[in-house]
Amino acid sequence: MDNVRLTESFWPAQRTDSRPQTIGDMLAAQARTRGDQPALKELLADGMIGRTWTFAALHDDSRRLARALASRHSKGARIAVFANNIPEWLLLEYGSAMAGLVLVTVNPAFQPRELRYVLEQSGAEALYYVGEFRGNPMAKISEEVCRDIPAAPRRILLTDHAALFEGESRGVLPGVAPHDACQIQYTSGTTGFPKGAVLHHWGLLKNGVDSMARAGVRSGDSFVHHMPLFHTTGCAILALGGPASGATMLLAPLFDPAMIVRVMERERPRFMLGVPTMIVALIDEAQKSGREVSSIERIMSGGSMVPPELVKKAREVFGSTIQIVYGQTEASPVITQTCHDDAFEDLCGTIGRPLPDVDVSIRDVATNRVLPLGEQGEICARGYLIMHGYNDNPEATAKAIDGEGWLHTGDLGRMDARGFVKITGRVKEMIIRGGENLFPAEIENALLEHEAISEIAVVGVPDEKWGEQVACFMRARGNSRPSPQELKAFLRERLAAQKTPAYWIWIDAWPLTGSGKIQKFKLAEAFLRGDYEALQA
Repeated sequence: MDNVRLTESFWPAQRTDSRPQTIGDMLAAQARTRGDQPALKELLADGMIGRTWTFAALHDDSRRLARALASRHSKGARIAVFANNIPEWLLLEYGSAMAGLVLVTVNPAFQPRELRYVLEQSGAEALYYVGEFRGNPMAKISEEVCRDIPAAPRRILLTDHAALFEGESRGVLPGVAPHDACQIQYTSGTTGFPKGAVLHHWGLLKNGVDSMARAGVRSGDSFVHHMPLFHTTGCAILALGGPASGATMLLAPLFDPAMIVRVMERERPRFMLGVPTMIVALIDEAQKSGREVSSIERIMSGGSMVPPELVKKAREVFGSTIQIVYGQTEASPVITQTCHDDAFEDLCGTIGRPLPDVDVSIRDVATNRVLPLGEQGEICARGYLIMHGYNDNPEATAKAIDGEGWLHTGDLGRMDARGFVKITGRVKEMIIRGGENLFPAEIENALLEHEAISEIAVVGVPDEKWGEQVACFMRARGNSRPSPQELKAFLRERLAAQKTPAYWIWIDAWPLTGSGKIQKFKLAEAFLRGDYEALQA
């Protein structure tokens, strides 16, 4: 990879000899080669270890559940899971894959309207759920929603093992192929209406394997899994890439920084993954508690920008740098990723280079032509990782995937001659101020260099004179909150005057999607309602 020198913004896939396989194939292989090695440990709410599975036991229980599922669902049927991170979620993921079913993942925070939409849009014929999570009465919601749907989905409580495994003696497993659909995941909705991405075995499995390999995860390593399972980061990178790497998964029921840091001190995991807000919380907890967390050698993060100051802080506290991943649900999800030994400037200023067997190009938004190196355009990806399409939405699919198989991500970026990619904004988030195009990511990256700013989001808001103005939302790193005049002067040293925000808003918490991404459209809506105190220079 280090010898690659491009002549245009097109990274040709670095081919490997990996052969497509199914999720069931992977679990069976791991059971044969490392059957007695610990594969899964359940973390209880207090951080103590609950149930445990070896690779052999994990395969056996997944296969048992697969037969039970096959006894009540035909191959290709859609079934939904409405639960937090519990081992039964994983067994259902693995078992449904073996049974040739399509698992529809549902955010456990969903309310009746949201759950109904997902069940109806996906055509799920059954709902596997838990009673409640974080005060959300999921059993009650499930009963209410399923009762009102004409073709009422069957409801099965995940923790009722008699009901869950009923029929395992009668079920016959069908043939399953690597490119068969196995999941429908609904896009996070950072800009509104969600769509169901139909994903397949090989896309999810290989993507998890290759991402974990670039992260340096090895057989015998362990990691705390606190990412939500309903999202590809949780159920593909970690839940598939982890076992395929021979690593032990410590499954946390929720993200609790104090509990996780205690577990890190006791279990000595070598790898961790989290969105920036999670890593900030873990760093704060480790420093506050004084617990020993130096076992961490590799950290992966993405989902939103990772500021240079956070990379430095991670090195200070954990002794490890942060490897940036970039992708989206439609790509199973990882497209590019930095390497552990990349230069600090590349770790902080880029989203890395493409994973193996993935083509990436930067294309002109208007003409779709590949752009010269260094020019800004839309980041596009092609290869095994791309979704089959959006469920029952051919129009949206055609807009996302062009005739040559390129997934148009909607993100703007640049590529250099080495293949490193930088994010510069979103096609739809571009701010047009007085006829000039402004890109939030450029402004965000510059302001993140300020020591007082921990996290940031720049959005466009309506303005009678300019059409749009720039609003900058910030979370403070400590108690200091610099004035708009100070921030304006700081930014003017780095960017042209027209890129300076008109409004500066300090906030304590973000409106987030279930996968931890900032919902910029909600910030804009709240701004227009007058929910925030907006300061001006």
